[in-house]
Formats: sequence, structure tokens, C-alpha cells
Amino acid sequence: MRRALVLAVLLTAFAGPALAAETPGDPGTNVEMPFLIAPMSKDGKLLGYSYISSKLVAASQGAALEIRDKIAFIQDAFVRDVNAAPTAVAADPTVIDRVLLANRLIADARRVVGAAKVTRIVFGDGDKDPGIQFSPLHPTQTPQRADQMTGAPPPAPPPAAAPAAAQSHPSAPGKPKNRSFRAYLPQKRRCTPHGLLAYVRRP
Repeated sequence: MRRALVLAVLLTAFAGPALAAETPGDPGTNVEMPFLIAPMSKDGKLLGYSYISSKLVAASQGAALEIRDKIAFIQDAFVRDVNAAPTAVAADPTVIDRVLLANRLIADARRVVGAAKVTRIVFGDGDKDPGIQFSPLHPTQTPQRADQMTGAPPPAPPPAAAPAAAQSHPSAPGKPKNRSFRAYLPQKRRCTPHGLLAYVRRP
């Protein structure tokens, strides 16, 4: 009897940590999901996209392994879901309804891996990271130059440089302009048919 009691105490002591490791929410049961992009629209007009980071919480470490094996199928179901129906709150089409989206994504994951293996979904990582960020399709504020932000007028452009005057090459002093080079060749004398001497330029 005493031996059986000791064995029961030992089994309880060893089973305790194993059962504690299977508690949902422990590090071994969290499965990080790829980023999810949800379109945000109003009256059929696309306003932008919400970027969603999330992780699924499995019921056990064994269930977490099965979820990791089927991440591609779960992500495909997530993408189809956020593109098939609106995910925004009624008051603001650019704000995600976190409760509505969580219920829909959990249902998608349970259809893929089984209802008992997924306990909940968590967006972000605490208060510093809400996990959902909206990015407008057409930002209302356009970038401005520094002079436009301070109100100072833009700097005046530098004055245009005056065209340089054409440089002329003056002729040599004492020589007339626009004359052929033959005019400066030395002359020779020859006798004309009338016996007169004449100065003839060299050809």
C-alpha cells in the first residue's frame, strides 16, 4: 500500500510540468503567421490597406506543430477571407474591427487544422505593437521643399552669363585688308614690245 502511494506521488510530480507545458499561450504553443494585407474600402472605392501581424495560439505543443505544417493553407484562407468581406468598423472604414476579424480568422484556421487545436488569435505583441496598421492609398499630405515649409521664397537663379564677344584677328599693321597673298610677292621687270620696261607681278 505504501509502495503504491509513493508511486502515485512520483507520477504526479513528473506529470505536473508536462501538463503545465501544454497550457495554451505558452511559448511552445504560439505560432507566428505571415503578414496579412486587408483592403479597406468605402462604397466600392479602395481607400488603402491594413497590414496585420498575428499569431495563432494552439491548444498544445503537438497542435502547434500541426498548425506550423499547414501555415500555407491557413494563410490562403486568411487572404481569401479579408478580400471577400469588409473588415472595418461601421463608424470608420479605415479601422479594423478586431473582434470581428479575430472570430473570422479563428474559424478559418479551425476549418484547416481542426476546431480543438486552435484556441485564439493574437494581434501584434502587446501595447507597443497593436499589430494592425492602416496605410492610405493616396496620402493627403504631399512632400514639400524646405523653403516651402518655412515660408521663405526660393533662391533666385544666378544671372545668365553675357555671350562672349567674337575675337577678331586684326591684320598686320601697314597691310591692306582683303587682299590676296599674291599682292605681296616681289615684282620683276621685263621689256614690252614697245621697248618700255614694266613691272610685272610674279605669278
